[in-house]
Amino acid sequence: MTSRLEDLLTRIIRKGNFRVTFADGRTKTIGDGSGQPVALRFTDEKAENELVADPQLKLGEIYMDGRMIVEEGDIYELLALVKSNTLAEDLSFGMVWRGLMRFCLTRICGLFPVNHNRRNVAHHYDLSAKLFDLFLDQDWQYSCAYFHPEGISLDEAQIAKKRHIAAKLLLEPKQRVLEIGSGWGGMAMYLAEMAGVEVNGITLSTEQLRVSRGRAEKRGLSDRVRFDLQDYRTMRSAPFDRIVSVGMFEHVGRHNYRHFFSKVAELLKEDGVMVLHSIGQPYPSLFNNPFFEKYIFPGGYIPSVAEVLPAVEKSGLLVRDIEILPHHYAHTLRHWRQRFLARKAEVVSLYDERFFRMWEFYLAGSEMAFSHENFFIFQMQLTRSQFVVPDNRNYIAEAEERLKVMEGARAPLEKVEF
Repeated sequence: MTSRLEDLLTRIIRKGNFRVTFADGRTKTIGDGSGQPVALRFTDEKAENELVADPQLKLGEIYMDGRMIVEEGDIYELLALVKSNTLAEDLSFGMVWRGLMRFCLTRICGLFPVNHNRRNVAHHYDLSAKLFDLFLDQDWQYSCAYFHPEGISLDEAQIAKKRHIAAKLLLEPKQRVLEIGSGWGGMAMYLAEMAGVEVNGITLSTEQLRVSRGRAEKRGLSDRVRFDLQDYRTMRSAPFDRIVSVGMFEHVGRHNYRHFFSKVAELLKEDGVMVLHSIGQPYPSLFNNPFFEKYIFPGGYIPSVAEVLPAVEKSGLLVRDIEILPHHYAHTLRHWRQRFLARKAEVVSLYDERFFRMWEFYLAGSEMAFSHENFFIFQMQLTRSQFVVPDNRNYIAEAEERLKVMEGARAPLEKVEF
């Protein structure tokens, strides 16, 4: 007799080479036999029933708990196989009503927002610095790299990302720059050394603050680069010449977009420029992915460009440029995942096998979003005046070439101190 899970998988997987071993020992091959083989084994019947009832949450959970074992292929190939087959009519009643419940809960929470920013940031970014050192580039850039030209290394692509953003900022020596979400300090130090500007980086992560301050001091930049534990919403300062934010906007939340851009307008000089670098998705989401919400980025939300622009307009800021980078994050995440898997023993020694599988699922699921769900990166350039930015984009490539030459004289990055 077939199980509920077998019925579901048979209905979903039409193309592919998929083999599943159920908890009762039965093995079934599903699909048309095309492509790379993927094989799963379930350790208990309860795991099978949980997956049928709530696949969005339970697929990651039962993999993380070791109750679903990938015996051939890997978790990314499994996710890609499922995503490339799934159609709307494949959804079960349980999936639909759980989706409706999550949609309603998201809307209710939006009516009564609670500030959990500090707690949410700590959940992810205050993990051991040693963990991030295992898979990030030398400068600890935890955001999408810029693989231009194609085929360059992860370290080269992260430098190219910083160079690309710096070019769009139209920097001049002695300018004051605010970085909202300063990470481990790499962007701020790059801007200070390459453009001779003063940078104030703000973060809500105590671990990132500790590391970034130590790095700036070690490079002799403490007089030009300052990092503070500061929420952008309560910041009081004289206006800045430039503002940059990379990989932070995904944590703002859609109900806070208008306040975010109003604050940017308040903190930006009349002739100032801001560059916002963020993940985007092709259409607004009804609710967050429940696995990512529970285990990885609580309170996060990936916007569509259509959700962002009305808030920009209401703030009085002008959009001077929007660039869409569709595939660069898929490449970045592939590098991170491969490096993470290669250092499995060290991850397990820091945490445990369950944590390792949780993060493997997170990295694989994120990569799949860019390779199969049309997620992208957008870089939005904002000003308060229409006369600040040139009326063609030639200046970006010209500035990048100048910066590339200057990078050759830059002192090598030191190993991050923990």
